[in-house]
Amino acid sequence: MNVTANTLSERLKRRPILLAAGVYDSLTALIAERAGFEALYVSGAGIAYTHLGRSDVGLVSMSEVVQTVELIRDRVGAHLIVDADTGYGNALNVQRTVRFLERAGANAIQIEDQAFPKRCGHLDGKVLISAAEMAGKIKAATDARASRDTLIIARTDAVAVEGFDRAMARAQLFHEAGADVLFIEAPQQRDELVGIGARFAKAVPLLANMVEGGKTPILSGTELETLGFAVVIFAAGVVRAQAKTAEEFYASLREHGSTQPFHARMFDFDGLNDLLGTPELLERGRRYEGDDRAISAKEPGPASGRK
Repeated sequence: MNVTANTLSERLKRRPILLAAGVYDSLTALIAERAGFEALYVSGAGIAYTHLGRSDVGLVSMSEVVQTVELIRDRVGAHLIVDADTGYGNALNVQRTVRFLERAGANAIQIEDQAFPKRCGHLDGKVLISAAEMAGKIKAATDARASRDTLIIARTDAVAVEGFDRAMARAQLFHEAGADVLFIEAPQQRDELVGIGARFAKAVPLLANMVEGGKTPILSGTELETLGFAVVIFAAGVVRAQAKTAEEFYASLREHGSTQPFHARMFDFDGLNDLLGTPELLERGRRYEGDDRAISAKEPGPASGRK
Protein backbone atom coordinates (compact mmCIF):
# COMPACT_ATOMS: atom_id res chain seq x y z
CA MET A 1 0.00 0.00 0.00
CA ASN A 2 1.40 3.40 -1.00
CA VAL A 3 0.51 5.61 1.97
CA THR A 4 0.35 9.28 0.96
CA ALA A 5 2.57 11.44 3.16
CA ASN A 6 1.06 14.90 2.76
CA THR A 7 -2.45 15.90 3.75
CA LEU A 8 -5.01 16.54 1.05
CA SER A 9 -5.28 20.15 2.23
CA GLU A 10 -1.55 20.67 1.65
CA ARG A 11 -1.75 19.03 -1.76
CA LEU A 12 -4.56 21.33 -2.91
CA LYS A 13 -2.32 24.34 -2.29
CA ARG A 14 0.24 23.11 -4.81
CA ARG A 15 0.37 22.81 -8.56
CA PRO A 16 -0.26 21.02 -10.79
CA ILE A 17 -4.02 20.61 -10.45
CA LEU A 18 -4.96 17.42 -8.61
CA LEU A 19 -6.52 14.81 -10.89
CA ALA A 20 -8.87 12.53 -8.96
CA ALA A 21 -9.83 9.34 -10.79
CA GLY A 22 -13.34 8.06 -10.14
CA VAL A 23 -13.52 4.63 -8.49
CA TYR A 24 -16.30 2.49 -7.04
CA ASP A 25 -14.55 -0.50 -5.45
CA SER A 26 -11.17 -1.81 -4.34
CA LEU A 27 -10.19 -3.14 -7.77
CA THR A 28 -10.74 0.14 -9.61
CA ALA A 29 -8.99 1.95 -6.74
CA LEU A 30 -5.99 -0.37 -6.98
CA ILE A 31 -5.71 0.04 -10.75
CA ALA A 32 -6.06 3.83 -10.53
CA GLU A 33 -3.45 4.12 -7.79
CA ARG A 34 -1.02 1.94 -9.75
CA ALA A 35 -1.59 4.22 -12.76
CA GLY A 36 -0.15 7.03 -10.64
CA PHE A 37 -3.19 8.83 -9.22
CA GLU A 38 -2.54 10.27 -5.77
CA ALA A 39 -6.24 11.01 -5.18
CA LEU A 40 -9.33 8.93 -5.90
CA TYR A 41 -12.96 10.01 -6.03
CA VAL A 42 -15.35 7.45 -4.53
CA SER A 43 -18.35 8.11 -6.73
CA GLY A 44 -21.89 7.69 -5.45
CA ALA A 45 -23.03 7.39 -9.05
CA GLY A 46 -20.38 4.75 -9.67
CA ILE A 47 -21.61 2.74 -6.69
CA ALA A 48 -25.23 3.02 -7.87
CA TYR A 49 -24.34 1.98 -11.42
CA THR A 50 -22.19 -1.01 -10.45
CA HIS A 51 -23.47 -2.27 -7.09
CA LEU A 52 -27.17 -1.73 -7.78
CA GLY A 53 -27.35 -1.65 -11.58
CA ARG A 54 -29.44 1.49 -11.13
CA SER A 55 -29.32 5.17 -11.97
CA ASP A 56 -27.91 7.80 -9.60
CA VAL A 57 -31.24 8.86 -8.05
CA GLY A 58 -30.56 8.60 -4.33
CA LEU A 59 -30.90 4.83 -3.90
CA VAL A 60 -27.44 4.27 -2.38
CA SER A 61 -27.42 4.30 1.42
CA MET A 62 -24.88 5.72 3.83
CA SER A 63 -23.92 2.27 5.10
CA GLU A 64 -23.21 1.05 1.54
CA VAL A 65 -20.89 4.00 0.92
CA VAL A 66 -19.13 3.53 4.27
CA GLN A 67 -18.53 -0.15 3.58
CA THR A 68 -17.19 0.67 0.11
CA VAL A 69 -14.77 3.23 1.55
CA GLU A 70 -13.59 0.79 4.23
CA LEU A 71 -12.78 -1.83 1.61
CA ILE A 72 -11.02 0.68 -0.64
CA ARG A 73 -8.98 2.11 2.24
CA ASP A 74 -7.84 -1.40 3.17
CA ARG A 75 -6.33 -1.73 -0.30
CA VAL A 76 -4.89 1.69 -1.21
CA GLY A 77 -3.16 4.63 0.43
CA ALA A 78 -4.24 7.38 -1.96
CA HIS A 79 -6.30 10.35 -0.78
CA LEU A 80 -10.00 9.41 -0.86
CA ILE A 81 -12.55 12.09 -1.79
CA VAL A 82 -15.95 10.61 -0.97
CA ASP A 83 -19.30 11.53 -2.46
CA ALA A 84 -21.76 11.55 0.45
CA ASP A 85 -24.74 12.84 -1.57
CA THR A 86 -26.99 14.94 0.70
CA GLY A 87 -25.44 13.58 3.89
CA TYR A 88 -28.40 11.15 3.96
CA GLY A 89 -30.73 13.40 5.91
CA ASN A 90 -30.70 16.53 8.05
CA ALA A 91 -27.78 18.13 9.90
CA LEU A 92 -27.70 15.38 12.53
CA ASN A 93 -27.57 12.72 9.80
CA VAL A 94 -24.75 14.68 8.19
CA GLN A 95 -22.77 14.54 11.43
CA ARG A 96 -23.22 10.77 11.66
CA THR A 97 -22.20 10.41 8.02
CA VAL A 98 -19.04 12.45 8.58
CA ARG A 99 -18.05 10.44 11.65
CA PHE A 100 -18.54 7.11 9.89
CA LEU A 101 -16.78 8.11 6.67
CA GLU A 102 -13.86 9.71 8.49
CA ARG A 103 -13.31 6.54 10.51
CA ALA A 104 -13.60 4.50 7.29
CA GLY A 105 -10.69 6.43 5.77
CA ALA A 106 -12.14 9.38 3.85
CA ASN A 107 -9.86 12.39 3.46
CA ALA A 108 -12.60 14.63 2.08
CA ILE A 109 -16.37 14.33 2.29
CA GLN A 110 -18.65 15.97 -0.28
CA ILE A 111 -22.17 17.11 0.62
CA GLU A 112 -24.67 18.65 -1.79
CA ASP A 113 -27.66 20.97 -1.45
CA GLN A 114 -30.26 18.82 -3.20
CA ALA A 115 -33.47 17.68 -1.55
CA PHE A 116 -33.97 13.96 -1.10
CA PRO A 117 -34.25 11.90 -3.23
CA LYS A 118 -31.35 13.50 -5.03
CA ARG A 119 -30.33 13.07 -8.67
CA CYS A 120 -27.08 12.92 -10.58
CA GLY A 121 -25.80 16.45 -11.03
CA HIS A 122 -26.15 16.20 -14.81
CA LEU A 123 -29.77 14.98 -14.80
CA ASP A 124 -32.71 17.36 -15.10
CA GLY A 125 -35.42 17.82 -12.51
CA LYS A 126 -33.30 18.50 -9.42
CA VAL A 127 -34.82 20.13 -6.33
CA LEU A 128 -32.82 22.09 -3.74
CA ILE A 129 -33.05 22.57 -0.01
CA SER A 130 -32.78 26.17 1.20
CA ALA A 131 -29.37 27.80 1.23
CA ALA A 132 -29.71 28.34 4.99
CA GLU A 133 -30.38 24.64 5.62
CA MET A 134 -27.36 23.68 3.54
CA ALA A 135 -25.17 26.17 5.41
CA GLY A 136 -26.31 24.49 8.61
CA LYS A 137 -25.31 21.10 7.21
CA ILE A 138 -21.84 22.43 6.39
CA LYS A 139 -21.44 23.76 9.94
CA ALA A 140 -22.64 20.45 11.34
CA ALA A 141 -20.14 18.56 9.17
CA THR A 142 -17.19 20.67 10.28
CA ASP A 143 -18.22 20.27 13.92
CA ALA A 144 -18.46 16.48 13.58
CA ARG A 145 -15.06 15.72 12.04
CA ALA A 146 -12.37 14.47 14.39
CA SER A 147 -9.50 15.97 12.38
CA ARG A 148 -9.15 19.33 10.70
CA ASP A 149 -7.33 17.45 7.94
CA THR A 150 -10.64 15.85 6.91
CA LEU A 151 -11.98 18.31 4.35
CA ILE A 152 -15.63 19.19 3.86
CA ILE A 153 -16.61 19.85 0.24
CA ALA A 154 -19.77 21.87 -0.34
CA ARG A 155 -21.49 21.14 -3.64
CA THR A 156 -24.31 23.26 -5.03
CA ASP A 157 -26.59 22.10 -7.83
CA ALA A 158 -28.21 25.51 -8.14
CA VAL A 159 -26.98 26.30 -11.66
CA ALA A 160 -29.66 24.06 -13.18
CA VAL A 161 -32.39 25.10 -10.73
CA GLU A 162 -31.92 28.77 -9.84
CA GLY A 163 -29.36 29.94 -12.40
CA PHE A 164 -25.66 30.72 -12.33
CA ASP A 165 -25.79 33.88 -10.21
CA ARG A 166 -27.79 32.19 -7.47
CA ALA A 167 -25.38 29.26 -7.54
CA MET A 168 -22.49 31.66 -6.98
CA ALA A 169 -24.34 33.27 -4.06
CA ARG A 170 -24.98 29.86 -2.51
CA ALA A 171 -21.33 28.93 -2.90
CA GLN A 172 -20.30 32.13 -1.12
CA LEU A 173 -22.63 31.33 1.78
CA PHE A 174 -21.29 27.77 2.02
CA HIS A 175 -17.72 29.07 2.05
CA GLU A 176 -18.63 31.40 4.91
CA ALA A 177 -20.23 28.46 6.73
CA GLY A 178 -16.86 26.70 6.79
CA ALA A 179 -16.58 24.61 3.63
CA ASP A 180 -12.97 23.75 2.81
CA VAL A 181 -13.60 23.20 -0.92
CA LEU A 182 -16.35 24.54 -3.22
CA PHE A 183 -17.95 22.48 -5.97
CA ILE A 184 -20.39 24.32 -8.25
CA GLU A 185 -21.88 21.45 -10.21
CA ALA A 186 -22.79 21.42 -13.91
CA PRO A 187 -21.87 24.89 -15.18
CA GLN A 188 -23.06 24.92 -18.77
CA GLN A 189 -20.57 27.21 -20.51
CA ARG A 190 -16.85 27.79 -20.43
CA ASP A 191 -17.54 31.39 -19.39
CA GLU A 192 -19.22 30.05 -16.25
CA LEU A 193 -16.13 28.03 -15.38
CA VAL A 194 -14.10 31.19 -15.91
CA GLY A 195 -16.46 33.10 -13.63
CA ILE A 196 -16.21 30.52 -10.86
CA GLY A 197 -12.44 30.74 -10.88
CA ALA A 198 -12.42 34.52 -10.96
CA ARG A 199 -14.82 34.73 -8.01
CA PHE A 200 -13.42 32.09 -5.66
CA ALA A 201 -9.99 30.75 -6.65
CA LYS A 202 -8.02 33.13 -4.41
CA ALA A 203 -10.21 32.36 -1.39
CA VAL A 204 -10.86 28.62 -1.42
CA PRO A 205 -9.90 25.49 -3.42
CA LEU A 206 -12.30 24.77 -6.27
CA LEU A 207 -13.41 21.40 -7.63
CA ALA A 208 -14.57 20.73 -11.19
CA ASN A 209 -16.37 17.66 -12.49
CA MET A 210 -15.83 16.43 -16.04
CA VAL A 211 -18.65 14.20 -17.28
CA GLU A 212 -18.58 12.73 -20.78
CA GLY A 213 -21.83 13.80 -22.42
CA GLY A 214 -22.83 15.92 -19.42
CA LYS A 215 -23.83 19.55 -19.21
CA THR A 216 -20.34 21.00 -18.60
CA PRO A 217 -17.86 21.61 -21.45
CA ILE A 218 -14.99 19.12 -21.21
CA LEU A 219 -11.73 20.88 -20.41
CA SER A 220 -8.36 19.32 -19.67
CA GLY A 221 -6.80 19.49 -16.23
CA THR A 222 -4.29 22.02 -17.51
CA GLU A 223 -7.05 24.29 -18.81
CA LEU A 224 -8.96 24.06 -15.54
CA GLU A 225 -5.82 24.88 -13.60
CA THR A 226 -5.37 28.08 -15.58
CA LEU A 227 -8.93 29.03 -14.58
CA GLY A 228 -8.11 28.58 -10.90
CA PHE A 229 -9.39 25.09 -10.11
CA ALA A 230 -7.42 23.02 -7.59
CA VAL A 231 -8.91 19.58 -8.25
CA VAL A 232 -10.82 17.91 -11.07
CA ILE A 233 -12.77 14.68 -10.72
CA PHE A 234 -13.69 12.15 -13.39
CA ALA A 235 -16.41 10.66 -11.24
CA ALA A 236 -17.90 7.73 -13.17
CA GLY A 237 -15.88 7.76 -16.37
CA VAL A 238 -14.44 4.35 -15.57
CA VAL A 239 -17.96 2.90 -15.36
CA ARG A 240 -18.85 4.24 -18.79
CA ALA A 241 -15.62 2.75 -20.17
CA GLN A 242 -16.15 -0.61 -18.48
CA ALA A 243 -19.83 -0.80 -19.39
CA LYS A 244 -18.96 -0.28 -23.05
CA THR A 245 -16.25 -2.92 -22.86
CA ALA A 246 -18.53 -5.35 -21.04
CA GLU A 247 -21.25 -4.87 -23.65
CA GLU A 248 -18.79 -5.71 -26.41
CA PHE A 249 -17.32 -8.65 -24.46
CA TYR A 250 -20.68 -10.30 -23.83
CA ALA A 251 -21.79 -9.73 -27.42
CA SER A 252 -18.59 -11.38 -28.65
CA LEU A 253 -18.96 -14.29 -26.24
CA ARG A 254 -22.57 -14.86 -27.28
CA GLU A 255 -21.68 -14.73 -30.96
CA HIS A 256 -18.57 -16.92 -30.89
CA GLY A 257 -19.17 -19.14 -27.88
CA SER A 258 -15.61 -18.44 -26.81
CA THR A 259 -13.54 -15.65 -25.28
CA GLN A 260 -10.72 -16.17 -27.79
CA PRO A 261 -11.78 -13.39 -30.21
CA PHE A 262 -11.64 -10.96 -27.26
CA HIS A 263 -8.41 -12.34 -25.80
CA ALA A 264 -6.20 -9.39 -26.75
CA ARG A 265 -8.49 -7.01 -24.85
CA MET A 266 -8.44 -9.01 -21.59
CA PHE A 267 -6.11 -9.94 -18.78
CA ASP A 268 -5.48 -13.65 -18.81
CA PHE A 269 -5.48 -15.60 -15.52
CA ASP A 270 -1.83 -14.92 -14.72
CA GLY A 271 -2.05 -11.30 -15.79
CA LEU A 272 -4.91 -10.53 -13.43
CA ASN A 273 -3.18 -12.32 -10.57
CA ASP A 274 -0.03 -10.29 -11.21
CA LEU A 275 -2.11 -7.09 -11.04
CA LEU A 276 -3.69 -8.20 -7.77
CA GLY A 277 -0.36 -9.21 -6.27
CA THR A 278 -1.37 -12.83 -5.78
CA PRO A 279 2.21 -14.27 -5.73
CA GLU A 280 3.25 -11.79 -3.02
CA LEU A 281 0.07 -12.46 -1.05
CA LEU A 282 0.62 -16.23 -1.09
CA GLU A 283 4.25 -15.79 -0.08
CA ARG A 284 3.23 -13.60 2.84
CA GLY A 285 0.77 -16.27 3.95
CA ARG A 286 3.49 -18.91 3.92
CA ARG A 287 5.42 -16.95 6.54
CA TYR A 288 2.68 -17.71 9.06
CA GLU A 289 2.06 -21.36 8.26
CA GLY A 290 4.57 -22.75 10.78
CA ASP A 291 6.17 -26.17 10.71
CA ASP A 292 4.32 -29.13 12.18
CA ARG A 293 7.57 -31.14 12.12
CA ALA A 294 8.92 -29.04 14.95
CA ILE A 295 5.91 -29.96 17.09
CA SER A 296 6.20 -33.65 16.20
CA ALA A 297 9.86 -33.73 17.26
CA LYS A 298 8.95 -32.47 20.72
CA GLU A 299 6.11 -34.95 21.34
CA PRO A 300 7.06 -37.61 23.94
CA GLY A 301 7.20 -41.24 22.84
CA PRO A 302 5.05 -44.02 24.30
CA ALA A 303 5.28 -44.22 28.10
CA SER A 304 7.31 -47.19 29.30
CA GLY A 305 8.47 -48.64 32.63
CA ARG A 306 5.80 -46.80 34.60
CA LYS A 307 4.23 -48.41 37.64
